[in-house]
Formats: sequence, C-alpha cells, structure tokens
Amino acid sequence: MTQRKSALRALMLGSAAGLSLLASGAFAQECTTKIGAVLPTSVDWGRPIAEVAQFAVDQVNEAGGAAGCKIEMVLRDSQVDPKVGVDAAKALVDLEGVKVLLGAVSSGVSMPILTSVTAPSGVMQMSCCSSSTAFTKLAQEGGTKGLWFRTFATTAVQSAVGAKVAQDKGYKSVAILYKNDDWGQDMARLIAADFAAVGVEVTASVAINDAQPSYRAEVTEALGSQPEALYLALYPAEGTSAVREWISLGGTQKMIVANSLKSDEFRDNVGLQYLGETLGTDTASPRAESADAFRARYVEKFGSEPNGPGLANSYDATMIALLAMEAAGPDASGADVAAAVARVTDPAGTPVSADAAGFAQAREVLAGGGTVMYQGGTGNVRFDANGDVSAPAVVWSFTEGGTSEVEYISLDDVDAFIASLR
Repeated sequence: MTQRKSALRALMLGSAAGLSLLASGAFAQECTTKIGAVLPTSVDWGRPIAEVAQFAVDQVNEAGGAAGCKIEMVLRDSQVDPKVGVDAAKALVDLEGVKVLLGAVSSGVSMPILTSVTAPSGVMQMSCCSSSTAFTKLAQEGGTKGLWFRTFATTAVQSAVGAKVAQDKGYKSVAILYKNDDWGQDMARLIAADFAAVGVEVTASVAINDAQPSYRAEVTEALGSQPEALYLALYPAEGTSAVREWISLGGTQKMIVANSLKSDEFRDNVGLQYLGETLGTDTASPRAESADAFRARYVEKFGSEPNGPGLANSYDATMIALLAMEAAGPDASGADVAAAVARVTDPAGTPVSADAAGFAQAREVLAGGGTVMYQGGTGNVRFDANGDVSAPAVVWSFTEGGTSEVEYISLDDVDAFIASLR
C-alpha cells in the first residue's frame, strides 16, 4: 500500500513539474516552427542584415521559443533580384509552409513577393528595409490584405532630408542618378519634388539599370546638364561604377547619397579621397535607452558597431514578428499573426525590452490577456493602418572606419520639415 501511494505521489509530482515546464516554455524545444527570410546575403551589406535577424531568433529561442515551439529561420538569398526573390519566397511558402516571411530589402524585390506570393497565400510579410511609398498606396487600396508591415520609414523621410541637405549646403542645381526599380523610381520622383520645394533646380534625372558593362552614357547625360551637385539613389554595385565614371569625366565631388550607399564596399571601391564632400541620409534610431541597449548587445555579439544600413530595423522586424506569433498562439494563420502585431506594439501596453528577458516577460503578459509595448533598436515601434512607421533621421559622412554622424534630426523636426515641403 505504501509503495502504491509513493508511486501515485511521484506521478502527481511529475505531472505538476511537466505542467510547470510547459508553462515556462521549456518544452518549446520539443517542436519547431519555421519562418522564412528572403534577404540579400550575397552582397556585403546584406549579410549583416540576415545575421542580426538570426540573432533575434536566437534570443527568442533562449527565452523558450514562440507559441510553444523553437523557431527556425529558413534563409534564402534574394540576390537583390526580383525573380530570384519571388522564387525563393514561393519555395518558403509552398515547400516549407511558413506563415511569416521576413524580407525583402529592396522595394523592387519586396513588392513582387508581396503581390504574387505572400498576400495571395495569406502569409504575413515583415520587411526591415523597403521604403517605397508604393506600399502605402497598395495598402490604402486593400492590396496588402493587412499582411504587410515594415520597420523602415518610407522614402518620403530620406527624400525630405536629402532636400534639406541641398538647401543647407546652398546648392542651386542637382542632377539625379537613380536605380531603375520600384524604390529608385519612387526616390527620384519624391526627391525631384522636394528639391523643387526648396528652390533647387533638377537639371537631369537619369535611370540606371542593373548589370550594364558601362554607365558612361547615363553619366554623360547627367554631367551634360552641368549640375552643381549630384544626388544618388543607387545600390553599391551600380553606384560604384556610376561614380567612378562621374569622377573620371570631371564630375563634381559634391554628392548627396541615399542610405543604400552607406556601405564599406562602396566607400572602398570608389576611394575615400573622392568622397570627402559626400553627405548621406538615413533614418535613425531615436535617442532612447532601448536603442542604446540594442547597440550594446550588437557590439557584444558581433564585435563591431551596428553601422550598416537596416541592422536595428532587421532586429526589430524579426522580434516583432515573433512576438506576434507568440500572441497569436499555436497553429495561427498568417492573418492571425498579422492581426496580433497590434497587441505587441501597443503604446498603452506593458513595456518590454528587445532581448530574451523581454520576450519571456511579454509571454507572461500576453498569456494573461494583456498587451505589450515593444521597445527595440528603433525605439517604440508603432505601425499605422498601412503597416508604415515614421522615424528620426541622420545626415552622415564617410570616414576611414565607416561613417560619422553629421546631424541628427528628431522625429518632430522631420515631420515639421516634411510638412513645410508639402
């Protein structure tokens, strides 16, 4: 009789321990949920974006996973190519069965993935680095089905700050070289209007296509308009070739560049000696404790400063997507996860940090029916009805070690300047 009582007591204790482990998320390692990522790992500035997304996944797994399971990020290289990106996304959705997709970086890759893969399949897409205003328009028309979010501010911010730089430098005329894709076309349209609003003449606006053996014809066209300065909305590969042509033909070294050229590859291949008068624009992390905390974690993990484009945005995109998966619960659809984003970015919710401890705290709050306010590398992220965010901005210059901040522009000042342009 004593043995039977002891056995029963052991069984009860074991059951209680098992329930406790389950509640704590320790059983998360017993199952795995896959999320997809389509990011440009074959280019030097794209690899860190993917690495920091994996870092966020590792933090969540350290906290016990999301929605009861360990998370596996299945990563595919977009090669900054729309067709490659779409094929990669289809494989992730159709073969891997992902309900959440991170990516892409270029708007020209993200848009066809959204319209031909994720939205038709009911998969939530969270981009770290796509800024075209075409997504806003598509969302307003119902084309995103509420499945699209991005942690990077729209091109309207960079465009406005580019015009501010030209105004502050006293430039009277500017030529534009832009990448001939959704992002570049959007940038060229916006920046031309913003230059005009501050009294800067656009002497030429010339499209640059991918993988041409030479950009001499395009550069000659822009140079022939005799601008005082040059604006570049290009990526490092074509940007390097175009600027080399520009300099060799006697073009001015007074250049304003979008954040896509915030690249060691571009700086080194062009030569720092030709970039001394170049100023770049970018969105910026707020001057907040959460941004400082992200920087410290990044330096500890990777041994370098998070100076590349989109790093804090990529971390936040991944963390928010996984928090939404936690809020939506097991077996949630992509639409369920998308709907849960509001629960984890609620301004009135419980503040949680962007690390393993913060995720574990969020799990408890969400399990109790509450909401959380995620505080990450880009601050307290808040999405509007179109899945868009706003952000402060920064003007930067190239240095031997990377880039250096020239001016920080607060969110209020960014919004005020944009309003003045309109």
